[in-house]
Amino acid sequence: MTRATRRSFLLSSGSLLALGALFGAPALAANQDEALWNDLRETLFEDRAILPGDGVIDLDAPYRAHDAAVVPISMVALMPQTSERYIKAMTLIIDKNPAPVAAVFELTPQSGLATISTRVRVDSYTHMRVIAETNDGQLYMTTKFVKAAGGCSAPALKNEEEAIARLGKMKLRQSQPARLGEPNEVQLLISHPNYSGLQRDMLTNYYIPAHFVREVVVSYGGQPVLKMEGAISISEDPSLRFTFVPEGPGELTVEAWDTDDTQFTQGWPIDPKAGS
Repeated sequence: MTRATRRSFLLSSGSLLALGALFGAPALAANQDEALWNDLRETLFEDRAILPGDGVIDLDAPYRAHDAAVVPISMVALMPQTSERYIKAMTLIIDKNPAPVAAVFELTPQSGLATISTRVRVDSYTHMRVIAETNDGQLYMTTKFVKAAGGCSAPALKNEEEAIARLGKMKLRQSQPARLGEPNEVQLLISHPNYSGLQRDMLTNYYIPAHFVREVVVSYGGQPVLKMEGAISISEDPSLRFTFVPEGPGELTVEAWDTDDTQFTQGWPIDPKAGS
């Protein structure tokens, strides 16, 4: 490093310190957050244009989470799913999590409405984003800031023996009887510890290896409804609230795989009624 370079570097450093004193830590933190997002954006979407989510997608997330290991969030579609125009994919990103891409969801017109609710882990104060891609290839984004910390390393709620005993068991909840030809909301619950790899065994103090649900595929009457590719940010006992449109009686089928390649499958008969 030459003397001129050293002087330039010191002047730059001094300028940064002066700016920090003038504008305070929040301004510097905001710059760091923006730089982090720019890196993530370039890695995930390269130079593709991302438009504001107005009229397409919204994100409902708490500003201050009650429990950083179980943060309820909803990706809210602001447009219906039709064969002409629909949201075909949504990427949920938690900027400062160890694995920022929490999940990628693939959808079809069969879903009726691309609104999905789930529960996530948040490791530190961070921006959370959902990027929706419509079937014409355009990207739309909405962002929320969430105050939570420590969620990725928080101890599991169940002990390992109990978690393994219930591994892969599923429940489907319906708030009302199924209705023909319109979006029906259901909640899928999968019993799984979804270990993040950052949690410690309370007895040995060793890290518990990552073990989580990596893929969920939902179909109705043999037609695809929803696919999720998950990662360590999805909370223990994954929960997915979504919609599907039954055009007649059929079976809602769920297939799931975890990182050990263990497969879990279950189906529920649905008998929708017209005008109910």
